[in-house]
Amino acid sequence: MQRYFAEHKENDRFILSDQDYHHIKNVMRMNTGDLVEVVYDNDVYISSIRVCDDVEVIEQEKIDNRKDNIPNIVLIIPFLKEQKLDYIFQKGTELGVSKFILVDTERSVVKVESSKESVKINRWQKICKEASEQSKRSDIPCITIERDKDALSKLDGLKLICSTTEHEKTIKNVLKNSGGCVTINLMIGPEGGLSSNEEKYYEQKGFVRVSLGSQIMRVETVPIFIASIIRYEYME
Repeated sequence: MQRYFAEHKENDRFILSDQDYHHIKNVMRMNTGDLVEVVYDNDVYISSIRVCDDVEVIEQEKIDNRKDNIPNIVLIIPFLKEQKLDYIFQKGTELGVSKFILVDTERSVVKVESSKESVKINRWQKICKEASEQSKRSDIPCITIERDKDALSKLDGLKLICSTTEHEKTIKNVLKNSGGCVTINLMIGPEGGLSSNEEKYYEQKGFVRVSLGSQIMRVETVPIFIASIIRYEYME
């Protein structure tokens, strides 16, 4: 059953985005009486379609919203080429990432001007929304850009750096000894990794360097690898 996220609700009628109405009417070609799932305020509802001149989505019943018992996953990633970021946002959302934080690093090739941030974020949020609908999530990860390095030290939860130079502390062992933390923050470097100065700086701010193993992965592979590990370790 197709899933949509409602922007707000008026009595028993859900208000969707114009793009969602277009999708219902012109892409899915739904008719009056067809059923969809609608997420509103993190709750899921079976709803019926009413098609006259315009499309209306009417609540029928609230359904049980089962959630996986995994920590909140916050991915801290560098600015990358558009195609790689799109992939990370889509697959990270499917694997349960709660939040993406974009940061500038010494080895970042791509730069995002402050004047273009809102346009970029709106586009990326659309990717996350569509991935959330496809993967039957009841929430959409948020995306922010953080240019203040010190702000990252104030993040709650376990803070990890994926390091290409760390060989003793593996992510597996660190997660097992984390004591069931509520939030896991994972910082990933660009191609070539974070510089030694950056790793030292963030270590001083409470981050722990971890190894992902002996093989070096592409930067867009790392978030998928890590999110999969966390789901495996914490799912019941």
